[in-house]
Formats: sequence, structure tokens, C-alpha cells
Amino acid sequence: MSNKATFANPPTGDSKAIVTNQDGIHEKLEEIVVKHLEHGFKKPIQPHTQRAFDELDALVRGFDGDIILDACCGIGQSTRLLAKQNPNALVIGVDKSDHRISRNVEQHLPEDVSGVDNYRLVRADLNDFYRLVKQANWPVTKHYILYPNPWPKAKHIQRRWHGSAVFPDIVATGQQLILRSNWRLYLEEFQAAAKLAGRDGNITEIAVNKPLTPFEAKFTASGQTCWQLIVD
Repeated sequence: MSNKATFANPPTGDSKAIVTNQDGIHEKLEEIVVKHLEHGFKKPIQPHTQRAFDELDALVRGFDGDIILDACCGIGQSTRLLAKQNPNALVIGVDKSDHRISRNVEQHLPEDVSGVDNYRLVRADLNDFYRLVKQANWPVTKHYILYPNPWPKAKHIQRRWHGSAVFPDIVATGQQLILRSNWRLYLEEFQAAAKLAGRDGNITEIAVNKPLTPFEAKFTASGQTCWQLIVD
């Protein structure tokens, strides 16, 4: 089987390689993660996220099947494709931008998703949404975080998901947590942070045949390696 990715609309290979001033896992990662594991995130929940969650919560509680969470879903390409790949599951894509999730992108996807309706796209702040998911004990089977902003400068470690105050709720969500990145160090840090929270994970290089996200398509077209971390 060919490892060459196929695209409905071929992306340009103009993605720049990540440049960082780190030469390994951040020296303060453990200190930051332990602090967040020991002290809960007390920031008030924003009303628009609470409303969005309440609508989905009723749907989730009444659904008899797997629940898949697609965090930072952007335009929802990955949400639609995951829904097609998992027809008996309910796939929930969450992004903070209403503009992105409201775009009509189905005609640009690398495969036909017409007739696929087992997904929902919602605008919400994930810093709040994750905490609500944890509190409600949603039975998430798979939890995807695909190509998050890496914030490659060392001083921005706490802007990465594994350095954020909501990390304990992130790592507690899903029987299986799947992250992808074109920056292996990001996944190595998340893997180390997950280990501190009692969850083990493995990193592998992936061959992109059908990209789940526009980022994945662009990285592949640029000749960059994509990596995947699976935390069980």
C-alpha cells in the first residue's frame, strides 16, 4: 500500500518546520504538572460553554453507543471523518471559534461524508468544557487532540495543554487519548505529564494516507514527519 497521502484539493507544501529554544523536555514540566494535579482549576465556567455543554449532555446521556471527543476540531474535518469511520458512535467536535466550525467544508474533504450525521460541532472554551465533561463523568471511549498549537518557545510551556491548569481533566477524559503532532517533543512532554497522572502512552511515527485535518495534509505535503501518542 502506498504511503502517499491523497487529497480532494491538494495542499501546498509550505509548512515551516517548528523552531524551539528547548533541547529536550522542559525543565519545569514536572513541577508545573504536579502543581496542577494537586490544586484544582477554580476559574468560573463561562455561560456560553455551560449552555453548549448542557445541550450535549442530554444527548450523551441518551445515547447508547461509543462517545468520541474531538477537541480543538477547527473546521470539523476530523469530526466528520471520525464519524464516518465510527458509524455507531457519537462524535463531538469542540472548538472555541464559531467561524471555524460553521464553515461548509464537506466538498473539500479527502473523502465523501455525505449522509454522515452521527456528529455534533459545538463552540465552547475547552478550558471549561473539559471540566464539565469530567464532572459529568461522560463515558468517552476515544479522545482526540489533533495537532494542537505547540507554543514552541520555552517560556510558553503553560500554554501547551500538558502545562495548563486543565490538564488533570484532559488526561482523565477518555479510555484512550490520541494526540498527533509534527513536533515529537510536544508528544514526549505530554507523555511524561500523563505518566505523572498515572497513565502510560506510546509514541509512533504515522504514515498519512488520508489526512484527518488540514494541518496533517499540509505537514505531509511539506515533507514533515507526523507522530502519534496513544495514552491508554
